Amino acid sequence: MRLVRELEKKFSGKHVVFIARRRILPKPNRNKRSRGKQKRPMSRSLTAVHNAILEDLVFPAEIVGKRIRVRLDGSRLIKVHLDRSQMTNIEHKTETFASIYKKLTGKEVTFEFPEPYI
Repeated sequence: MRLVRELEKKFSGKHVVFIARRRILPKPNRNKRSRGKQKRPMSRSLTAVHNAILEDLVFPAEIVGKRIRVRLDGSRLIKVHLDRSQMTNIEHKTETFASIYKKLTGKEVTFEFPEPYI
């Protein structure tokens, strides 16, 4: 977190985000079965990599919930609920996070800070 703040100061207020390099392996086919080949780890699946990218994007904050809204035309919108305690730190960056996630994964996402349920 401290490094991000220092880099943002250095680059005159531009947003800085660190994302780990992750590899997506293709889904195993029945046709191309090779003997002795290892099973694909769950951490290399498309869904796992996209979820990990989302976690990396919003780093100081924690994802407390996710909703997928399917519109009438069939397109999907992911609503990500973030921890309200980090609202002051990352509220101004949510548009940047959404555009980075769209560029990397092709999925639309919005970020919200819902009231905690009691």
